[in-house]
Amino acid sequence: MNTEQIKTFGALKQAGYQSKSIKDELRQNLRQKIAEGVTVFEGVWGFENTVIPELERAILSRHNINLLGLRGQAKTRLARLMVSLLDEWIPFVAGSEINDDPFRPISRFARDLIAEKGDDTPIAWLHRDERFYEKLATPDVTVADLIGDIDPIKAANLKLSYADDRVIHFGMIPRANRCIFVINELPDLQARIQVALFNILQEGDIQIRGFKVRLPLDLQFVFTANPEDYTNRGSIVTPLKDRIGSQILTHYPENIKIARQITEQEARLDSRQSDVIHVPSLAKDLLEQIGFEARNSEYVDAKSGVSARMSITAYENLLSTAERRALKSGMEKTTVRLSDFMGVIPAITGKVELVYEGEQEGAATVAENLIGNAIKTLFPIYFPKIEKLERPKEKTPYQEAIDWFAENEIELMDEDTDEVYRQQLDQAGPLYGIIQKYQHDVSEADRYFLMEFLLWGLYEFKKLGKTRFTEGFQFRDLLGQIYN
Repeated sequence: MNTEQIKTFGALKQAGYQSKSIKDELRQNLRQKIAEGVTVFEGVWGFENTVIPELERAILSRHNINLLGLRGQAKTRLARLMVSLLDEWIPFVAGSEINDDPFRPISRFARDLIAEKGDDTPIAWLHRDERFYEKLATPDVTVADLIGDIDPIKAANLKLSYADDRVIHFGMIPRANRCIFVINELPDLQARIQVALFNILQEGDIQIRGFKVRLPLDLQFVFTANPEDYTNRGSIVTPLKDRIGSQILTHYPENIKIARQITEQEARLDSRQSDVIHVPSLAKDLLEQIGFEARNSEYVDAKSGVSARMSITAYENLLSTAERRALKSGMEKTTVRLSDFMGVIPAITGKVELVYEGEQEGAATVAENLIGNAIKTLFPIYFPKIEKLERPKEKTPYQEAIDWFAENEIELMDEDTDEVYRQQLDQAGPLYGIIQKYQHDVSEADRYFLMEFLLWGLYEFKKLGKTRFTEGFQFRDLLGQIYN
């Protein structure tokens, strides 16, 4: 439909435009996309067989929706992506504050204008990108903010009585008529404000300051909530929950592969970082495993959750750590090292909520433990498993390397050039032998990261000692560390 040529109500009728509610609009466009095999919720990973089918069923059922999940589970992103299911343009009565449908006018302004001008009523067009409203629920939100109130200035300017409905100033919800309206963190709304939503959800109308005003609004509501809110900051009142058609549970990524897709998609990287810094695949897996370890840690509050944003910001910090080292050392290119993971600790400590025991340990110590646990979890994937109990004098695949450290040590400084870093690792011949035996097909670029990973793994399994200096790490035999 050529929106530039249709400027009046009469022209709109002649064009054969059919008016429909926003829920029917979403449903019809979703049906078409499903039938054509088009992906609706692009860029959301891990929900293909869980959340997205439930969300599509809710839209097909014309339901208002509550997305319930811990922080960092793409709840708001899902709501924003629903905009793609709207028609590209819809007509409304020009000048209307609440996007009146010319075929179904609900405001006093639109009804009077159509009664006066008929088919000559001016028509404007609203693009789907402008049909998304979002409000973060906070305790200071009022009914006037959401629904509306009497405007004394308007009454004075128009010389109208407060009994005249033209003195009403509409709130955010009426102004979002025929749009998607999202209320984030719904339980943070005071109970009395939640009560004000009852009529809108059930009957589709609003009441303002006792006015006998019936405005059958046409809205698609999407709410988001965190299960933690149900017990700590507030709760969703039962009658309101009863009026929300579908409650959909979101979740964190179920495996490292999906988590990596999310992190690589969302990380905000400078092109120079991407071009200059090589990140081994194992380093990416290790970064994601830290998040999985945090969600299972006894020191981290499971009710609060561990946002996917932790992995994203940690990845950004990891590359920045390597970039800083390259700049200080005058290197044009470099590769991420395992010791660079010390640079992601601020991203971890700022994203996890600790229980009492975790607070006693200290946030930085907990973060280091999470990195260590991630190394221990991934180690058996790349090298033979190290058993906690071993037979006396039993020769293990690591014995030669452990014996080498009885008389030698390796120091890896944070700002060593790549050449010095590789020389330090190359001097430990047994390490290279283990790599050749169990990971012989690894690329040259990743081999040194794998050698350092082997060192850290032997330390985590208490086969080697590790000392942190101000500017680096030293690996030595375990007894040597104890005696020193």
